[in-house]
Amino acid sequence: MQQQTGIDDIADDAMLFSRYGQAIFAYVRLYAPSREDAEDLTLEVFTAALEQDNLAGLAEGGQLAWLRRVAHNRLIDRYRRATRSPVMVLDEVVEMMLEDDTANPEQVIVQREMYAQLHRVIQTLPQLQQQLLRLRYGDGLPFAEIAVLLNKREDALRKMLSRALASLRTVYRQSVQEGGSTC
Repeated sequence: MQQQTGIDDIADDAMLFSRYGQAIFAYVRLYAPSREDAEDLTLEVFTAALEQDNLAGLAEGGQLAWLRRVAHNRLIDRYRRATRSPVMVLDEVVEMMLEDDTANPEQVIVQREMYAQLHRVIQTLPQLQQQLLRLRYGDGLPFAEIAVLLNKREDALRKMLSRALASLRTVYRQSVQEGGSTC
């Protein structure tokens, strides 16, 4: 009897993760500085869920609300720790060290300028459009999940993304023409 209960608990935990894992990850990714941090925080949230005995007794909406609240609190904790003791991102240092020495330095500089310019153009978009771009292209989420996360209709998000991309193209082309560089 105890062994069957343990198997049921494992199945419930797996079901909880498969049901809400991507949604919690996407929520955390909106505010986490990197994908790896978002993965770590998502793991922390579901570890906390495993430690809760009464979570299975909640309705589906209650479970998601509980998980989002834990994710929110973990994000705040991570932010507080980061402001108290800032750290240097090691991945950036390693990437710079491991760059291909055979690459044409001029091409590398032009590419970096283009990325920086694109980043500046993206920053001019409204916050909601920036989040939509990150969730769709950065995290690869389908529109259905993004709609749940942002509490918007799926068709409205599709239109918003289309408008954001059109706006990006226009502003980017104008900034490239003004800057005199070529793409």
